[in-house]
Amino acid sequence: MTATTDGSTGALPPRAAAASETRTDIPAAAGVPDVPDAARRAVARATDFLLARQDAEGWWKGDLETNVTMDAEDLLLRQFLGILDEATAQAAALFIRGEQREDGTWATFYGGPGELSATIEAYVALRLAGDAPDAPHMAKASAWIRAQGGIAAARVFTRIWLALFGWWKWEDLPELPPELIFFPTWVPLNIYDFGCWARQTIVPLTIVSAKRPVRPAPFPLDELHTDPAHPNPVKPLAPVASWDGAFQRLDKALHALRKVAPKRLRRAAMNTAARWIIERQENDGCWGGIQPPAVYSIIALHLLGYDLQHPVIREGLASLERFAVWREDGARMIEACQSPVWDTCLATIALVDAGLPTDHPQLVKAADWMLGEEIVRPGDWAVRRPGLPPGGWAFEFHNDNYPDIDDTAEVVLALRRVRHHDPDRVEGAIARGVRWNLGMQSKNGAWGAFDVDNTSPFPNRLPFCDFGEVIDPPSADVTAHVVEMLAVEGLAHDPRTRRGIEWLLAEQEPDGSWFGRWGVNYIYGTGSVVPALVAAGIPVSHPAVRRAVAWLESVQNDDGGWGEDLRSYKDARKWAGRGASTASQTAWALMALLAAGEKESKAVERGVAWLAATQREDGSWDEPYFTGTGFPWDFSINYHLYRQVFPLTALGRYLNGDPFAGRLPAPGARAADRPRAEAKGM
Repeated sequence: MTATTDGSTGALPPRAAAASETRTDIPAAAGVPDVPDAARRAVARATDFLLARQDAEGWWKGDLETNVTMDAEDLLLRQFLGILDEATAQAAALFIRGEQREDGTWATFYGGPGELSATIEAYVALRLAGDAPDAPHMAKASAWIRAQGGIAAARVFTRIWLALFGWWKWEDLPELPPELIFFPTWVPLNIYDFGCWARQTIVPLTIVSAKRPVRPAPFPLDELHTDPAHPNPVKPLAPVASWDGAFQRLDKALHALRKVAPKRLRRAAMNTAARWIIERQENDGCWGGIQPPAVYSIIALHLLGYDLQHPVIREGLASLERFAVWREDGARMIEACQSPVWDTCLATIALVDAGLPTDHPQLVKAADWMLGEEIVRPGDWAVRRPGLPPGGWAFEFHNDNYPDIDDTAEVVLALRRVRHHDPDRVEGAIARGVRWNLGMQSKNGAWGAFDVDNTSPFPNRLPFCDFGEVIDPPSADVTAHVVEMLAVEGLAHDPRTRRGIEWLLAEQEPDGSWFGRWGVNYIYGTGSVVPALVAAGIPVSHPAVRRAVAWLESVQNDDGGWGEDLRSYKDARKWAGRGASTASQTAWALMALLAAGEKESKAVERGVAWLAATQREDGSWDEPYFTGTGFPWDFSINYHLYRQVFPLTALGRYLNGDPFAGRLPAPGARAADRPRAEAKGM
């Protein structure tokens, strides 16, 4: 691989023939002459590998790898609270050093370019662990940071962390007043205009912003400024008539308002925000099952007088310990989140599609665990759907406030595959999940991940919100999973399902692909949408399906696999469908092609052969590349179980077909069963 102009090793792989050409030049992968037989052997090994990794309680969970800012901010939190110990610091430093690139930087995904904020935070974390600033790896990092504009060019979140220790001035950060908590839902920029992940982070940060704490800095950071005497050079404001200019001036007004804001009102706002935070703490002590809100909630409550032994703080810190993954070499990696519900439903689907008996004890145990994870109380979603009964599943172990539409759809698809000893319990849970998902449909006919119509144009304009996506608009991949689930439930002809299908057809890109919001990227979107459309009755001869097939064939790599680099979020023209072949992305492409009736095609044969040829002896696949998405481009994820569940699903469907194909319920059949389930206590 050759280096790109941004210093990364992301050379474009050779593109396959044009989409309009018939593929006749794709030989079987070397060493795999009998593709079906190779697929059967691969399925057997992969099935054994996956079954051996199920927890005794019934769930699966792979590591969720992101980037070193999680590890750096964990150390900064501990330093701020005065609880950073040497063993934790050294274990984290071992992991952070191992992720440094040759040019001294840190990237936010495997093979990606150096990223300024991640590099600054990693550098500071290593300083906390005792690495000297003149050590070669540190000097290389600081020189690169200065060349990129220094701390002044970093994101707001990075500068907030530095402000906690006096390495940056609070006055030079965007203002975030706690009075936001009082805004009613009809007022722009109320907290429910933000996506749930941003909302949970912003509410505690309003307290931090109001308090502006500064802890003694253990060392200076002059080496990270282009000019230590003038660390924050003045930047001209954007034109007043532009959105950026308007919000920049609004921020200046908020800074002025801070000086005259009534103290009683500010105190009341902070106390209300604190109650909001505490009410949303989960049973395991975390907030929303994700690391960033937990970190900022602990800081905010501590600033309001909650000591480290207070149950809320104590349990919050204990929950963060469970995000630590200790590696064999002693390194400590922090997960941003944990994904047991998502991993378990995907593993269940994979195993059944691969041919495991539907009443296999491990599948029944997985179904039991998923049934126990159903959320039966309202959460933040009820602010915009107050009359909708609860029902659904979250992504994490504990996250009752924020069930998500994607997980709910996939859990229903998983439960529907298992022959359970208590069918009434399963039917009741499925009916509640279907009802909740239908009730969470946005007005345009599609579905977002956590909320309804979370599409305000204003939050992303705030100077504070430069850290990634802060709203939750509908996406093709989530909508596709819901449509597929509704079709399996006999609701393919329901007007609400048809609206979702119409939205998906309208969202297809000119080249035949679909944008992937929660997975990388156009391959994920296309791999999600095509099976859903076909399941819902769209014929494989439909022009949208044929365009998708042609696009997938056009971006197949010369080795027979598929891959897509995260840079497609920044430069779709150059990178859409382009990247080194990966197991998960090859599987997504195959799932779409198989759904489209392309089992006998050369593209499918080569893709299956690539999966069989690249499988390890233990039944697993290697996949260092990040194929999951948190925020497009800004926050990327390597789900360590993706490399296992999706190839197994694709290979299983290649051998066995779609388990629901040809035996879907008649329109309304399962919907008609719902009153019976409700009568039995649904």
